[in-house]
Amino acid sequence: MTTGFTASAARNIFYGGTLFFLLVFIGLTAHTFQVLPQRDQRAQLADPHVAAGKRIWEANECIGCHTLLGEGAYFAPELGNVYVRRGPEFIKAWIKIQPTHVPGRRQMPQFNLTDAQIDDLIAYFKYVSEINTSHWPPNIQG
Repeated sequence: MTTGFTASAARNIFYGGTLFFLLVFIGLTAHTFQVLPQRDQRAQLADPHVAAGKRIWEANECIGCHTLLGEGAYFAPELGNVYVRRGPEFIKAWIKIQPTHVPGRRQMPQFNLTDAQIDDLIAYFKYVSEINTSHWPPNIQG
């Protein structure tokens, strides 16, 4: 009986492990290709209001302060689920009253958006809130 690790055993473990993880990788890839088409929402992004809202989001560099689905800065609240949390009327009113001038509170600048632009931004937030993120962020407040 040998007490050491033989080259043959090492080779068999290497090839067996490689084959096992290759099969796992192929299986997970196949599963992803089956699931992603069911979660695809590109057709909604073709809505001109949603696309205009995305352009407003990008033009005003909102991601410089806010996070959207976990991406962006952490200075201001997560907005990936703001449509569900607050609703469209609250969002519209909140954007219009900025800055609030409350002492000790972070202030959002006034972007002087028109009602149509705010509606487009709200349509974008609605679109983002409907993305299947597999329950991310983990809590309602982001």
